[in-house]
Amino acid sequence: MTQQTEHELGTFLRYWRQQRGKSQLDLSLDAGVSQRHISFVESGRSTPSRDLLLSLAKRLDVPLREQNVLLLASGYAPVYLESARDSPEMAVVNRVIDRMLRQNEPHPALMMDRYWNVLRTNEAAPRFFNSFVDLSKRPKPQNLLHLMFDPDGMRPFLEDWEDVASGLLQRVHREAVGHVTDKKTKELLDELKKYPGVTELSRSVKNQAPVLPITFVKGNKRSSFFSMISTIGLPQDITAQEFRIECMFPVE
Repeated sequence: MTQQTEHELGTFLRYWRQQRGKSQLDLSLDAGVSQRHISFVESGRSTPSRDLLLSLAKRLDVPLREQNVLLLASGYAPVYLESARDSPEMAVVNRVIDRMLRQNEPHPALMMDRYWNVLRTNEAAPRFFNSFVDLSKRPKPQNLLHLMFDPDGMRPFLEDWEDVASGLLQRVHREAVGHVTDKKTKELLDELKKYPGVTELSRSVKNQAPVLPITFVKGNKRSSFFSMISTIGLPQDITAQEFRIECMFPVE
């Protein structure tokens, strides 16, 4: 292992430790190793074993994708697979997701990746959104955030758009894998800021109800929904960890 690789590992480990608000002492107590050892790993003076590195990553709640990065930076092979969505390994997960999407009929339901790209829907979702905009004219993969923020998308049909947009931006940070906005998520946020009025949005939401409903208005018709977000419990595959299933329910 080269000194450059060791230093890269130290940089990664320090980054995640600081993201979790932990000192070297905190992490050493959590992992049952000395603070001196943590310091040596971060400075590149010591190479952790594979088991210790995985233990540190778990205690820092590092997402599976980034755990592979830590392993590679240490000269170890990645542990977690990133299966194709249609691979045999993902068959049981796909069956459950399809069932969840179907069960939400006649209300919209969508499956998204970590960057809000829509991967799959039930029949109600495109039917609902196409009643407002022509989805076939939008770039693929269709991105739910761009759809909601774009003045040529759903934005003109959203009641109290500022509150809705502020709430969605809060969700981006809250639902980011590992609660960390990675480079690609930051790029997505930068793209959203190019839409008019986004940079001026308040970080607070005025609505004080238990949930923030999203109300769509077209002519005399108003449709209000709130969402339930589902993720995979105890994922051991990167693809499975990054799935998001959003089911929309009417506010009655």
